[in-house]
Amino acid sequence: MGLPKQVLLKRINNELKYCSEYLETEIPSIPENSDFPLEIAIKMRNIPGYVLDGEEVKHISDHLFVMIISEEYGYRRPEIRWQTPIFHPNIMMPEDGGYACLKTADTWEFGSSLLSVVKSAEQLVMSPNPKKPFGSETCMKASKFYLDNQSRFEVSVRYRRR
Repeated sequence: MGLPKQVLLKRINNELKYCSEYLETEIPSIPENSDFPLEIAIKMRNIPGYVLDGEEVKHISDHLFVMIISEEYGYRRPEIRWQTPIFHPNIMMPEDGGYACLKTADTWEFGSSLLSVVKSAEQLVMSPNPKKPFGSETCMKASKFYLDNQSRFEVSVRYRRR
């Protein structure tokens, strides 16, 4: 059993204010007569990522996901469902469910917030973990792509002897 509805909506609206400040966009308050589950659509712009177009991997920068908040929010984290196509080892394509493997899932506590979920989604797009992909075909292909195209460093050291 979750929080009383009035208390829960007050908490969610307070957290949406913090999200609004972070995202630098106006997020309307959830009215008291709203029913659960709540769905909050978030569009991220200028966040680098990839999409698979046929067999070609292309850069994208706009992403849309939905946070689904249940009446158990606080005790249970929101679900994330990706709405736009993405080529990513830790985010399923929308047609596969759009699930995203966020770090907040492992560390969720009653005091966690919607802002932590938003930041986690943003970080996930920019920093995939190809060593722990979802098992879908697209995620497995994305994992191989990221592993084959990882940033690599070469280091040389020069010094003078005395």
